[in-house]
Amino acid sequence: MGLYDRYLAMRVRRSDADLPETVALVITERDLLGDGAYRTLERFFDWAVQYGTDTVVVYVSVLDEEAIPTLQRELESVTAPREIAVRVPDDETTADAPIQISIGLGGQSEFATAVQKLAEDVDAGSLDPNDIDEAAVEEHLVFPTDPDLVIKTGAERLSDFMIWQSVYSELYFTDVNWQNFRLRDYLRALRDYQERQRRFGR
Repeated sequence: MGLYDRYLAMRVRRSDADLPETVALVITERDLLGDGAYRTLERFFDWAVQYGTDTVVVYVSVLDEEAIPTLQRELESVTAPREIAVRVPDDETTADAPIQISIGLGGQSEFATAVQKLAEDVDAGSLDPNDIDEAAVEEHLVFPTDPDLVIKTGAERLSDFMIWQSVYSELYFTDVNWQNFRLRDYLRALRDYQERQRRFGR
């Protein structure tokens, strides 16, 4: 760790402000094609745990659906400090591990599927429409976690990412591309988060 990194780490640790309990990372399939991309992801997991994060969510946006099986195989084999749950578009099993990875599962599709399941419950008579609330929707989401902080590398747009879960998230955009993402970039995101006053829509 360099001098500047140590300075940032000290600022983060000495601050009275809370650190995010849940951090989400938005990257693309292209980001994972570069040399060392998966090693950077492994380091990201380590940094998150080191600085108090309980849950990490990684969303990999995908343009070429044929790449999904390869991405899934690679991501399921990365080294991580906690259990990983990887989900692809045809897997509707709830991701309940401390590290959750979505490969090409768009937020709109996830939300639409949850609504469809609620409609099926109503049609079957097991759910009263008047009982449908936020909690009922979240029970049917593949990724039921609400990120405190969402980090997007490389560009200031999120793609189709967790539209329900991230409604009150703090968004952090960095021009740094994933292949160049370092500890100092993660610490900058944490400091930015600590300096914000979260309003949760109020």
